[in-house]
Amino acid sequence: MEYRRLGRSGLEISLVGIGCNNFGRRCDLDQTKAVVNKAIDLGINFFDTADIYGEDGKSEEFLGKAIGKNRHSTVIATKFAGNMGSGPMESGASRKHIIDAVEASLRRLDTDYIDLYQVHFPDLLTPLEETISTLDDLVRAGKVRYIGHSNFAGWQIAHAHWIAEHHHLTPFISAQNHWSLLEREVEREVIPSANAFGLGVLPYFPLASGLLTGKYKRDEPAPSGTRLVSGPMADRVLTDNNFDIVESLESFAQESGHSILELAFSWLASNSNVSSVIAGATRPEQVESNIQAVNWELTSDEMAKIDVITGFNA
Repeated sequence: MEYRRLGRSGLEISLVGIGCNNFGRRCDLDQTKAVVNKAIDLGINFFDTADIYGEDGKSEEFLGKAIGKNRHSTVIATKFAGNMGSGPMESGASRKHIIDAVEASLRRLDTDYIDLYQVHFPDLLTPLEETISTLDDLVRAGKVRYIGHSNFAGWQIAHAHWIAEHHHLTPFISAQNHWSLLEREVEREVIPSANAFGLGVLPYFPLASGLLTGKYKRDEPAPSGTRLVSGPMADRVLTDNNFDIVESLESFAQESGHSILELAFSWLASNSNVSSVIAGATRPEQVESNIQAVNWELTSDEMAKIDVITGFNA
């Protein structure tokens, strides 16, 4: 397993991370333990969850139980800001909600500290100074080791950096954004901003909700029990344009003796700003496949061909 620094910090995390959004939803406690144990056995130390994953925070609860005695050799990342109730202060990034949310996450995770605490979504109604100063307090109190954000735009990354530097507060070290071969908009502003301000990038949905695994075929029903069987996400992802791109990527990968899964992971891992590629898993075998998928060292010519296939112009 390769390990990389998370941004300019001293924190080292596995290049392949486990996204825990299936825990407490598609995975019960026993399944969660099987996935986590396999990941740890294979050298993965980075586990990314959120308080809104699973019913009533079950993802955090199951993750904490699954990690157990391995707590000090693992890196737990969780998030706040999502809606945790019907009350007016049960979401967002206010001082009130952050303090309530971190205490609840610590209880569910059964731990004394959170390695990486992330703002899940920008809160445009709360001054960013309030959010960052509160997170700085949590770092100083030892409840949080590092802080990051998710779904920030480029200008928000720059604004956050200025606030932390100007007020001598703990800076963000990571940016978690949607990034895959089928979703490349972050390369226009977010990735350059992350590079400029020393943030490690943590791509989520690297497999485009499973479309980049090769298990979905044009004009065929989605496999039973998969994420894209039906619903709004299926309508967004299973488009003719996406299938055109995926079929071309599959041919490109096969010509090089690889699978499209290997292409999806290795393409992201080839970016030096990427600290860990986060992917969910519901079975131990998926963990093994994800780890093996980062071993393709793409050449500059191959990267250029991928730009052509995906129709991306920086």
